[in-house]
Amino acid sequence: MSTSTELQASTASRERLLKTLRYEQPDRIPIDFGGTAVTGVHASCVAALRDYYGLEKRPVRVHEPFQMLALIEEDLRAAMGVDVVGVFARNTMFGFPAERWKNWNFNGLNVLVPGDFNTTIDARGDTLIYPEGDMTVPPSGRMPRGGYFFDSIIRQEPIDEDALNPEDNTEEFKPIAQADLDHLARSAREAGATGAGVIAGFGGTAFGDIALVPGPFLKHPKGIRDVTEWYVSTRSRRDYIHKIFELQCEVALENLARIYAAVGDQVHAVFICGTDFGTQTSAFCSVQTLRDLYFPYYKQVNDWIHGHTEWKSFKHSCGAVSKFIHTFIEAGFDILNPVQCSAAGMEAEKLKAEFGDRMVFWGGGVDTQKVLPFGTSAEVREQVLRRCEIFAPGGGFVFNTIHNVQAGTPVENIVAMLDAVHEFNG
Repeated sequence: MSTSTELQASTASRERLLKTLRYEQPDRIPIDFGGTAVTGVHASCVAALRDYYGLEKRPVRVHEPFQMLALIEEDLRAAMGVDVVGVFARNTMFGFPAERWKNWNFNGLNVLVPGDFNTTIDARGDTLIYPEGDMTVPPSGRMPRGGYFFDSIIRQEPIDEDALNPEDNTEEFKPIAQADLDHLARSAREAGATGAGVIAGFGGTAFGDIALVPGPFLKHPKGIRDVTEWYVSTRSRRDYIHKIFELQCEVALENLARIYAAVGDQVHAVFICGTDFGTQTSAFCSVQTLRDLYFPYYKQVNDWIHGHTEWKSFKHSCGAVSKFIHTFIEAGFDILNPVQCSAAGMEAEKLKAEFGDRMVFWGGGVDTQKVLPFGTSAEVREQVLRRCEIFAPGGGFVFNTIHNVQAGTPVENIVAMLDAVHEFNG
């Protein structure tokens, strides 16, 4: 039987996150690694961390094969001091479930991958992966020889302008199956039982996310699936894109109602959309395009969430997006990730001063382009402490890197980052 002290300790991480999301000062900055597909850690780095902390020798589980992200299991979460646990959709980006684990040699590292993670090697030595694990259809992902993650293979058929049908681009959006609901309910219960804060990615609400447009999870994707053609279409075929988003939104709202009935408020934050609006120096579109094309659907989803649940709404967008943040807030987003402070106009001090009481910054803790992978441990520590000083006051800051921790990042630098957060937290 748990004592009251043990119970309080087990829920400290959850209370830490909840206070942060309410813009109250928590006892410590909450830390997330592995809670989402954009706040994760590459499998090679997870394996290195397990070795560094002297944890049980066993292969890591690659639960997100597109980016080759591995699960941060309970013993490693404890060693790292992580406060957040993720709930993931049943199927991976390649359309098969993360279950029935098997061994796979990944650049000399033995890892566990899902049972339907089926690959072949082509004449160039590249690794090809197949949608739903079905090797009778063309592959949907490619990992270059010696690479660290997969890229989508574009499989778009020639476009007949007179025969374009928005339903072709919405075949992946369907009423959620009972097996998927059961999985989410079970995963939410398990996550809640850890005492951690819980963030979930249910899927179906990512309007125009360019990682999803090619349909790597579909055996024979139809419609506009080429990335360039999609971007062109957001300008030249806007009515067509609106029809796609309308159909998607209708299904999403129906699914959210069923999902909430299954998981309830065991979940504290929900990953809504990963559509990127910024580059390193500029933006993919104008504020007006965001408002005209995306805003109406974001608003419907977020209004439903805020009207029916206690969940907070999480928006991922890389790049220089400061000019969009007012619109993100108006659309109902509570959380911004990855907070790319190295992009134009994304200085940490500016973001905190202008938006720190209206937008939770989930990320931005250290630069993953230069400082974390290529800096010294001292440089990592210095940047982490400075970012914590800026973002932490008054709550509204969940520590994470700027996007996932990439392969090749020295484990000493990852540990220096974690040690710096704990140093700041006291």
